Amino acid sequence: MMHAEYFAGIAKFDYLGYSTSLDMDNQIGVSLIRFGVDDIPDTRFLYDANGALNYNNIQFFNAADYALMLTYAHDVSDAFKLGVNAKIIHRNVGKFAQAWGFGLDVGGIYLMERWRFGVMLRDVTSTFNAWFHNAELVRDIYAQTNNVIPVNSIELTLPRAILSATRDVDINDEISVQGVLDLEVTFDGRRNTAIRTGLASFEPRLGLEGSFRKMAFLRLGGSHIQRIKDFDGTFYTAWKPSFGVGVFLNNKFQIDYALSDIGGISQTPYSHVFSVKVSLKEYEKKFRINKGWDN
Repeated sequence: MMHAEYFAGIAKFDYLGYSTSLDMDNQIGVSLIRFGVDDIPDTRFLYDANGALNYNNIQFFNAADYALMLTYAHDVSDAFKLGVNAKIIHRNVGKFAQAWGFGLDVGGIYLMERWRFGVMLRDVTSTFNAWFHNAELVRDIYAQTNNVIPVNSIELTLPRAILSATRDVDINDEISVQGVLDLEVTFDGRRNTAIRTGLASFEPRLGLEGSFRKMAFLRLGGSHIQRIKDFDGTFYTAWKPSFGVGVFLNNKFQIDYALSDIGGISQTPYSHVFSVKVSLKEYEKKFRINKGWDN
């Protein structure tokens, strides 16, 4: 279970997930996600027929995205794991528009002593959303304000790949460090990323986690490296730092907290992310040591 707030609380993200093992080599999971902005004022009828302001005519609506994810994972061997994720997506903008969509993610991880290498292909089939608009609700207002009347359409999300490498280092019997390097590859044109070509854009992300007795964790990270043009025509490089802590309260409960965009590097305000993990049975010690992996 996780809750996060973006843009200083304007947008809210909620996640609820459950997973279980079918047998020694097969696992399944189900997840529910909601990301939305609530209580958006509908000002279409702010002015009455006489042209006077009437705030009692303001109504409110929500704009939210929902996703149901069904997950299956298989242990090909002790070192190699594969997984697939099917997504059913529903998007709703009050009574004005809604969409339904479907997509697939595929991933794999290879374990090698203190190294882990992973590959994730998101939206591998291109995730689509079919939009249906209730144009009659806005036709008159849009015509008066010279806005385009919305029509039903198909929205596509192109595939992207995420490459990851993780290394564990033991400082002593009580303190250890884990470093992670991710490389996200997108194929939807040249983005403002650290590395970009006409074919793909590459965005590196770096994370570092220190743990004490595998019970308390301190995390630091950096992402979104961009070269930005200032008002005077000069360029500067910006990146987004993040910070987090985690703790196992006991053998069944784990709490994590993260703070992103420390110092307001990006144009969006900082975000708080809280998550709680609950196990129906007690975590074994090797679960904390290996983050759930058997070896």
